[in-house]
Amino acid sequence: MSEYIIEMLNITKEFPGIVANDDITLQLKKGEIHALLGENGAGKSTLMSVLFGLYQPEKGEIRKNGETVQIRDPNDANALGIGMVHQHFKLVEVFSVLDNIILGVEPAKTPLGFLQKAEARKKVLELSEKYGLKVEPDAMVEDITVGMQQRTEILKMLYRDNEVLIFDEPTAVLTPQEIDELMRIMKELTAEGKSILFITHKLDEIKAVADRCTVLRKGRCIGTVDVAATSKEELSEMMVGRKVQLIMEKSPAQPGESILTVQNLTVKSKKHNKPLVNDVSFNVRRGEIVCIAGIDGNGQSELVYALTGLMKADKGSIFLNDRDVTHMSIRERSAAGMSHIPEDRHKHGLVLDYTLENNLVLKQYFRQDFSRSGFLKFKEIRSYADRLIEKFDVRSGQGAVTVARSMSGGNQQKAIIAREIDMGSDLLIAVQPTRGLDVGAIEYIRKELLEQRDEGKAVLLVSLELDEVLEVPDRILVMYEGAIVGELDPRHTTPKELGLYMAGAQRNR
Repeated sequence: MSEYIIEMLNITKEFPGIVANDDITLQLKKGEIHALLGENGAGKSTLMSVLFGLYQPEKGEIRKNGETVQIRDPNDANALGIGMVHQHFKLVEVFSVLDNIILGVEPAKTPLGFLQKAEARKKVLELSEKYGLKVEPDAMVEDITVGMQQRTEILKMLYRDNEVLIFDEPTAVLTPQEIDELMRIMKELTAEGKSILFITHKLDEIKAVADRCTVLRKGRCIGTVDVAATSKEELSEMMVGRKVQLIMEKSPAQPGESILTVQNLTVKSKKHNKPLVNDVSFNVRRGEIVCIAGIDGNGQSELVYALTGLMKADKGSIFLNDRDVTHMSIRERSAAGMSHIPEDRHKHGLVLDYTLENNLVLKQYFRQDFSRSGFLKFKEIRSYADRLIEKFDVRSGQGAVTVARSMSGGNQQKAIIAREIDMGSDLLIAVQPTRGLDVGAIEYIRKELLEQRDEGKAVLLVSLELDEVLEVPDRILVMYEGAIVGELDPRHTTPKELGLYMAGAQRNR
């Protein structure tokens, strides 16, 4: 019998204008964690979507335990014991967490047609407890945090007892503590005999759990290496084709006057009337980066929604350049000098069925540069889009006319960042700006944030990435249960101290 549980041999997958996978061979050993590393748009998610039956390759062969198999759709994949946690969640927002987990493998019905969920609920709760994946089975997906949605996706796969597990960027929205827990879970799963394919951009995670790593670049396989014998620097150079600065260097901040001032801001839950943001006050000055840190679900999202106009504040005031914007519309706030890189790029960042060029002018199409008497200036829009695509290295199969939905997650993110930074606003609110990006793109985006700071802009960064929280900002504000419980200087703060504030065990505000 073959030593490989899965073999993908000479896989080629093409889309209009691009060869996403070009003659790639990937072999997964039984009981191993095999990392798949590559830049945004390198073809990692496409390759795994071929294995899961979402795409059919033009060429190549898939084998399981040495025997050739046909995987025409995800049902075939599940029947073969292959499960996948997708980078962009495949959840029905109006269903409960439990209903999403059992969808497609529903338990038996009663004679009257009702689902018997008691056993399913018991199994979900047991899995949740066993692997430390805390969820609320009866909560509606549209009401839960992004982090809990990620845990729901992982439980969907575990519920089906799959033996080959594909994790596509599973830690992108998890906190440092949750990431450590997931790494432990992955090791437990392989100890139980399961095999894992693990797509990630985070070199620390690969070094922590992976046995071997296959590197893709621009749709081609660069090679497969033993992780223990390969340094992070070597992996990053294989991935992007050049040396990457893994530790960021920055000059001291030179803060000026306050650009954003928040006074006693309170945002309440519409369902329970409970404060999600509780009497929060802070400011962000010109020429500095302030980071809001905290465990996911402690009010960071609602704070940003209130600042940007996506949610109404119940109490308090928001000032932008000494101008009260508390009750302004989103467009008015944008015109007043506010840019926003949102947490959920699909829900709040892009119109997925628009072209890339139309997405790049979403906030400016009505201005004289791009329209006259209500008619769009298509030539000017195309020229502007081409400039941003080149400047921010946004990769897509058909350039400016590529439909946003067809782009890789990382390149969708880079398109949003290009649009928001190029607006030249006095305030840039960046929520998880490097989520799902490769080390080369992360290096680039962090330098862009620093450049904004050094040009005299004010930057409010919201991040769950511990290294980002400690490396990028000039000040850290920690949120816990809707309140700011600490203000820290990243130059004199340790990860342990930051963790105590994030857990609510320590306060200085």
